[in-house]
Formats: sequence, structure tokens, C-alpha cells
Amino acid sequence: MPVFEAHIPRGRFTTEDKRALAEAFNRSLVDALGVPQEDRFVILNEHGPDELFLHPTFMDMDRDPASAMIVTVMIGAHRPIEDKRKLVAAITRLVVAAVGVTPDDVFITLVPVPNENFSFGRGELQLAGGGPRW
Repeated sequence: MPVFEAHIPRGRFTTEDKRALAEAFNRSLVDALGVPQEDRFVILNEHGPDELFLHPTFMDMDRDPASAMIVTVMIGAHRPIEDKRKLVAAITRLVVAAVGVTPDDVFITLVPVPNENFSFGRGELQLAGGGPRW
């Protein structure tokens, strides 16, 4: 049920890179949280240099404006801090390996969402009754 939305620099990543990025996001869920591999919901948005702004050194980072990205992950609100730490570490590790950016280039924000607020389709809230909590 986690949903990834990544804001990436326009033209920096090839089609193959974008597929690898989506796979890295999905793999991070499987590796860090034990989420089923089929639970894959990824949105990639490309932005020009006048549309994507990440401070290059905030929090002692060394970001490359040509490669840096903002990754938002909507995850179940039930996740403890340990799961969140594992997830951001896995996302960063796998994205770096997949597309050759540095760890400083991967800015991540986690947005907790109560499970009952996810609809997988059919106009239903499949997890409203308690459903799986992966």
C-alpha cells in the first residue's frame, strides 16, 4: 500500500533508469518492511531546473542539483520508527545502486496515512476492516 512519488530532474534519467528507480523503490519495501512485491505504486515526475529546488548543502549535504531528487512515501500510519529507519536506509541504498546518484542526492519524506484511507480500486476501502498491516 505504500505509494512513492519522486520528483526528479528532467532529462537526467533514461527510460531504463526510471524503471530501475521504480524497481528500487519497490524493492525497498520488500527488503525493509516485508511488503508483498506486487504492492507497487510509483509515480515519477520530471522537473526542469526552474521547477525543482533542493538546497545543495542544507544539513551538511553535498547535493548535485542535476541529480538530486525528492521522494515522498505515503505509508501506513501504524509503522514504528524502526520500520521508518529501515525503509529510508533501503530506499537510499537501492536508489544509489540503481541510478548512480549519491546518498546526499536522495531527499525522502514519509507521510503516514491511516490504513483505512487506502483504496486499491473498485471504490472500496479494502483495509478499513483491519486488513493486512504490512
